[in-house]
Amino acid sequence: MTFEELGILPEYIRALDDLGFENPMPVQEQVIPLLLKEKTDIIALAQTGTGKTAAFGLPLLQNTDVHDRYPQALVLSPTRELCVQIANDLNDYSKYSDDLRILSVYGGSSIENQINSLKKGVHIVVATPGRLQDLIRRRAIKLNQIKTVVLDEADEMLNMGFLDSINEILAEIPEERNTMLFSATMPREIAGIAKKYMNHPVEITVGDRNSGAENIRHHYYTVHAKDKYLALKRIVDYYPSIYGIVFCRTRKETQEIADKLIQDGYNAESLHGELSQAQRDFVMQKFRIRHIKLLVATDVAARGIDVDDLTHIINYNLPDDLEVYTHRSGRTGRAGKAGISIAIINLKEKHLIRQIEKKINKPFVYTKVPGGREVCERQLFNFVDKMENVDLEHQEIDSYLPIIYRKLEWLEKEDVIKRFVALEFNRFLEYYKKAKDINVAEDASPDREKRFREGGFGENRKGKRDSRDRDFSRERGDSRDRGSRSDRGGSRERGNRDDMDDVGYSKLKITLGKEDGMNPGGLIELINSNTKGKMVPIGKISLMRNSTVFEVSTSHAASLIKTLKNARYQGDSYSISFANEKSGKEDFKKKEGFKGNDDSKGKESGWDVPKKSKKKKERY
Repeated sequence: MTFEELGILPEYIRALDDLGFENPMPVQEQVIPLLLKEKTDIIALAQTGTGKTAAFGLPLLQNTDVHDRYPQALVLSPTRELCVQIANDLNDYSKYSDDLRILSVYGGSSIENQINSLKKGVHIVVATPGRLQDLIRRRAIKLNQIKTVVLDEADEMLNMGFLDSINEILAEIPEERNTMLFSATMPREIAGIAKKYMNHPVEITVGDRNSGAENIRHHYYTVHAKDKYLALKRIVDYYPSIYGIVFCRTRKETQEIADKLIQDGYNAESLHGELSQAQRDFVMQKFRIRHIKLLVATDVAARGIDVDDLTHIINYNLPDDLEVYTHRSGRTGRAGKAGISIAIINLKEKHLIRQIEKKINKPFVYTKVPGGREVCERQLFNFVDKMENVDLEHQEIDSYLPIIYRKLEWLEKEDVIKRFVALEFNRFLEYYKKAKDINVAEDASPDREKRFREGGFGENRKGKRDSRDRDFSRERGDSRDRGSRSDRGGSRERGNRDDMDDVGYSKLKITLGKEDGMNPGGLIELINSNTKGKMVPIGKISLMRNSTVFEVSTSHAASLIKTLKNARYQGDSYSISFANEKSGKEDFKKKEGFKGNDDSKGKESGWDVPKKSKKKKERY
């Protein structure tokens, strides 16, 4: 099918030809005819990079009456970067259409200039929710004649807390509007918006709902937290032509990792919320023209990045909200190209990998962090390939060649090659000469992908849990993890397993979680302040959104519940009970007590505390 067959007018087809568009993408084939022929509300579920902007943008442009100089269409996007990108794309599509005016409005840019542009008259407004609300409150924009509303990256807007803003904006727009909602995933909040604001919407899904793009491969590497940065460097060195984004959780960590990479000679920059708009624009411009190979970013700062040729996405930390992983990985493998999404994890995060596999309906491939020899070999062959393919059409060089030949004529060909490579790679080879193996023992079963395709993850054909998966879901790691701890420095030598079973742990649940400001340090402080004089051994602490599950010595479990029942945390009341009411006070003998990691700077998902100490062990 061609764009002409979809009903696109010649002036827009001409612009698409200039941009290199050949045939419509699947989402465009399904959306464009509906929007051109009739007034239809649409929910389109498709990954980033599947052509959504042209899918809604071309009909928007074609349906606009240029003689009416007031806003007829509104596109809402979650970030400034995406807002600008959409407006630029619409301008590119309409460059042969006279008098069609498109305006992007977003924070970080002069609101006075935006107000002046609105006064001159515009047809299509592309906006971020916050800046559009400012313009509405200043009465600088009227939305009472908007005919079409597009919510682009709707799930991202909800993740960023824009639900109230969306409600306020839609309340200003006539109910008989045409509404289009584009999203990579379909959380229940999106369904809520559709039910409230859309009229019998047609749902269009490109690929499986909430699934990852087919041309993206997903790999994970398992290391100790203290070795994460080493693993990152080796992965980057193993892919000499890498052009990608490294995702971190916090602004501080983002800046630290970027600074380390720069200090170690890598072509990297950071992108996070503490940068000014001018700094963000400067960094993004350098990244788009490939003056930067690695962009180290937080999720919020990276939203709206629209670069088609990324080869890799590296999750230095997995996101707290696993749906965010879909957005991260969707930034590679775009426009039909292949991409790799990498996660660097510790053993306690293996259960998160399983959860993501189920969400995206694709398996992760366990991959070993390459050793020094593998990295050097990959780099050397890449260098040789470049040398083989170098452009020799430079006549300026020819005049120098006779002198060079005479200078090197005493050397054999093999000597020349060896010296040439040594000159380029001596420091590199020296660095990796004694590189240690930093992999943590892992199940690299070759039939994992086959089992995934056959539905073997989570449930087997008889409906029972797969025993191999059950090992993965143990948050404290399996016996291989325990055995590998001997390399952490000998001072934590433990007795054998039988000795440890005499202690016994029970799981307790408290109805306070991340949303209540609970953190591991706060929980320990709560316990210590209410059990003065007692030494209460505490094990693994698992924080969730609205609750926390933690392990405590079975001999203290019942009395601790009684003690904490009437206590308060930061003025809030709560309830506490055994995490598994059915098993009640049964001994929890599968845990070992303290299993720390001696890297206090690592980003672990769990906390452990020594059994006979109140001292907190921070891992964040």
